[in-house]
Amino acid sequence: MHVSCDTNTGSERLYGMKQARKFSSYVIPSIADILFLSVFLYLAFSIGQGLLNDADAGWHIRVGEYVLNTRSVPRYDIFSFITPPIPWTAHEWLAEVVMAMIHQNFGLTGIALFFSFMISMVYYLLFKMLRTCDGNILIAVLVAVLVIVASPMHWLARPHVFTQLFLIIWYIVLDGYQSGKPRRYLLVLPMTMLLWVNMHGGFIIGFFLLGIYLIGNILEAFFAQKENRLASRVKVRELGVVVFLCLFACLANPRGYHLLLFPFNVVGNKYLMDHVVEFISPNFHEPLMVKYLLFMLIGLLALSRKRLSAIELLLIIVFLNMALFSIRHVPLFALVMAPIIVRQATAVFGGCNGRFANLVRKKGEGIAAVDASARGVTWLVAGVAAVALCAATGMIHFGFNPKIKPVAAVEFLQREPIQGNMFNNDQIGGYIIYAAHQRYKVFFDGRSDMYGVERMKEYNKVMGFEPGWEKVLEKYRITWIIFDAKSMLSRFLLSNDHWRLIYADKVANIFVKDIPEYRYLLDKYKDVKPLPHDYDDKSN
Repeated sequence: MHVSCDTNTGSERLYGMKQARKFSSYVIPSIADILFLSVFLYLAFSIGQGLLNDADAGWHIRVGEYVLNTRSVPRYDIFSFITPPIPWTAHEWLAEVVMAMIHQNFGLTGIALFFSFMISMVYYLLFKMLRTCDGNILIAVLVAVLVIVASPMHWLARPHVFTQLFLIIWYIVLDGYQSGKPRRYLLVLPMTMLLWVNMHGGFIIGFFLLGIYLIGNILEAFFAQKENRLASRVKVRELGVVVFLCLFACLANPRGYHLLLFPFNVVGNKYLMDHVVEFISPNFHEPLMVKYLLFMLIGLLALSRKRLSAIELLLIIVFLNMALFSIRHVPLFALVMAPIIVRQATAVFGGCNGRFANLVRKKGEGIAAVDASARGVTWLVAGVAAVALCAATGMIHFGFNPKIKPVAAVEFLQREPIQGNMFNNDQIGGYIIYAAHQRYKVFFDGRSDMYGVERMKEYNKVMGFEPGWEKVLEKYRITWIIFDAKSMLSRFLLSNDHWRLIYADKVANIFVKDIPEYRYLLDKYKDVKPLPHDYDDKSN
């Protein structure tokens, strides 16, 4: 009996220890959880307001509302006064519907927090992918942090965030398939393409990624060692079928096959690429983290004995070219390079046998074991719930920043309706669409691809006081102007006898033409004076 009692006690103790370990596995946060929460809480409590620094979020919301209200996707411009209406491919309609639904229920705070969640999820999935690279977990953490630091220039509440999310999902699926996971996972690609093609024009990047894996396997089928050629040929056939399925899925959009040409038309528009800030190449005079990632990659390739596969080489060439071509592609380049850097760094580090290398290797193995035991999402759920509670109680509140957006000026326009055609810049246009689209039609906004080269040239002609700028205003019968208070245009109009200032604040000035139609406004606001500004700052 005594022995039996001790046996039972030992069994109970062992059972208790197992239960404790099981409980701790759901309580201890994984490193992926920590990365997610670090980005999410940083955005929610620190810089989330910055996600609304681009006023394009405003017109995206209103497009979504239009689709919800009319049950149709606009095929012509609905926000500017230009006639006849300009043909318009509203290719992001599904993302805009999502934004509109969130806005209707949770306002701009909901928009900012939703995109904060999406951005954080991208890096959560990235780290999950890096852990499949069989590298030291400390190297994976370092690379993930560097990728995060390299990406904030495009953290904005706009549909392009969906492209970042879909890209990492596709990358995980294709990389896993290449490593030997079952082919059924490839079905994720055409299924997600149904969403991607209706959410952002970056869907074409998915085809680039898929094409790289297809071409890489074609090369392997011809030039790899004999025992690997058969497997590569099988992958070529299966990936070819997936390409066909994804192309078929792409047709499920309001424009059909025409939408497949849209990204190429935009990128092929040299004037647009040269004059829209986010399409311009990165300025390497600035301390961009992406150039240090590139330096790290070059150094590792020089030191490592591990050869790049054909797929990895193509990934570097294609996505580096995209990042050098346009700053908006820098975050995509960083995401795609991360697994390659981890594999190469692991190969270099594996050849080191010094005391420090052995210590890092040992510590990494211990941390990896603890990380592998963390299975729950308790911390993720708790973090998201805490932020949601703070938003619901008003502790977190986001909106367009009145210090950089014409919030007060548009409130003035709502109180004091002005008839006639306006001239405005793109950011002011985006905010007017958001705040006053039912009363005012804009001259220009962030839909540069829709307005076309000729209209962009006219817009830039006025912005830069190029010869003939006044004829542009005459052509479009512009009778009032709302523009940045510190801009050259505002300064010029203040000294021009044909225009009168009727509203001024630190952000925007409103001018009307000195014509009888505006006599009541000129008399009512004759004493308005421009506010002093520090003109050393950059202005439009």
